Amino acid sequence: MKLLRYGPAGSEKPGLMADDGTIRDLSGMVDDIGGAAISPEGLDRLRAIAPDSLPVVDGNPRLGPCVAGLQKIICIGLNYSDHAAETGAVPPPEPIIFAKALNALCGPNDDVEMPRGSTALDWEVELAVIIGTRAKYVSEADAMDHVAGFAIMNDVSERDFQAKRQGQWTKGKSHDTFGPLGPWLVTRDEIADPHNLDMWLDVNGERRQTGNTDTLIFNVPHVVSYLSQFMTLMPGDVISTGTPPGVGMGMKPPQYLKPGDVMTLSIAGLGQQRQTVVAA
Repeated sequence: MKLLRYGPAGSEKPGLMADDGTIRDLSGMVDDIGGAAISPEGLDRLRAIAPDSLPVVDGNPRLGPCVAGLQKIICIGLNYSDHAAETGAVPPPEPIIFAKALNALCGPNDDVEMPRGSTALDWEVELAVIIGTRAKYVSEADAMDHVAGFAIMNDVSERDFQAKRQGQWTKGKSHDTFGPLGPWLVTRDEIADPHNLDMWLDVNGERRQTGNTDTLIFNVPHVVSYLSQFMTLMPGDVISTGTPPGVGMGMKPPQYLKPGDVMTLSIAGLGQQRQTVVAA
């Protein structure tokens, strides 16, 4: 299934992308896409519903973040071997983790704000893992049982804030709109192998990132299990698993975003995003 949330920011309704390309309204079936609705039992109940029995959503509504009610966004840094190489970094012996504040979350096609004082606004197409059931001290063998599905995240980053303003990376990752998520949550059963997904990102129609999840240093089961040793993962929590090469910081010389630039990004089987950069 492809589950989504549509409507004005802060007032999104739950929906489903049907095979015929129409959005179907799920608000009569679930309160939102999150919590119990994305548990194994909740997903089974949604699968039992015939999409053509649901109301069609007319027009072309705004899509919001594809999951609600999350407690945290955790990101994995330098998790692609080819991206680590382009930055000159040694692949880490353990996952590098950092938090992205919840206010960064936005819809997949919402505008991305360039913060005041920003000089190094960068892009990062990433595979996001969405947790479906509580995970604490889980093994790698059991980790995927706690995953509801996958989505695209653009881990938008302000590199000077991240690297030159002291402290942790979080301050360069957490501005409003720095976390476009969606367009939909694709349930785990629809993705045969999350470790073999082509991904790309364009800026103003020019290819910047080309990669595949087969170059992940730490795969999805490892990351879920690893994080669960340090924190309890809850339904709706988002893990953004890292980015392939081609970020602006890695170009020679570095190239960064400015107002008016357009990012388009996609991961095989997970849809596409499009954001325009605007001044905050």
